[in-house]
Amino acid sequence: MKVNCEGCAGCCVDWRPVAPEALDHERRGRRDPLDDTYNLVPLTRDEVKAFLDEGLGDVTTPRLFRADGGTNSVTVDGYELAAVDGGPVFYVGLRKPPKPVGPFGLDPTWLDACVFLDPETLRCRIHDSELYPATCGDYPGQNLKLGQETECQRVERSYGGERLLDDDPPEKLRGLALGPQALGAKLFVYPDPEELTGVVDRLADGETTAADRALFVGAAAGSRPGTTAVDDEKAASARERALEADSWAGAVIETWTARAGRPGDDASEVPERSALEERRGAPPTAEW
Repeated sequence: MKVNCEGCAGCCVDWRPVAPEALDHERRGRRDPLDDTYNLVPLTRDEVKAFLDEGLGDVTTPRLFRADGGTNSVTVDGYELAAVDGGPVFYVGLRKPPKPVGPFGLDPTWLDACVFLDPETLRCRIHDSELYPATCGDYPGQNLKLGQETECQRVERSYGGERLLDDDPPEKLRGLALGPQALGAKLFVYPDPEELTGVVDRLADGETTAADRALFVGAAAGSRPGTTAVDDEKAASARERALEADSWAGAVIETWTARAGRPGDDASEVPERSALEERRGAPPTAEW
């Protein structure tokens, strides 16, 4: 795949507040996400465990789905959730705190952005590391393979320029998992819906706590690929490690969240955007 990412980050930021057209592609399918996060990147079980191993269990967040009226659902906090074997289906993604970013040549603006995105250079801080998610590495290949529009094309339509330079998807896509093979490996099932009372309400409101998020990290890390089973001991250990995480990335999330204006507000007066993160331990980014 050949893409021009410099000055873009369209797949890493929620640019709906500055988009000239409605961006609702995630909410056109059979099952809508319960949360309102834009382009939440799904992590595999092994990737969730890798983030835990690096002390980064505080950067993840779950996504549950509204049921589509079929029989495979479970009700929690008044929400009909998509389910398998009586447990809510979910995946785990990377948190997107508000950051002062200026994609597409715009002035710095408060927009939700991937925790690992350098807000000044718009480069990924883990791009060259083993933590870089397979889904990010594949992008936009998975979309093209499935015949779906890419963020690159949406950016081109809205702001001009050339972003998608090659529309032939690669033969091998590391992060593409569909159907039964995704169960327990990328798409997980929470084993006890009653434990999620109150949690689902907070997830829908965008107000999850560290303890809420750790529940799902534990279930994902303890899942057995190809099944809905969860190893209780492994899940409890992963949950504890997620709660103990105190990473630079978590500190960055707290800092930007405390300083942020409303989505779409001007952020031109925010100084040292990259340096602020690096003073908290963020690794530098590589050149384009």
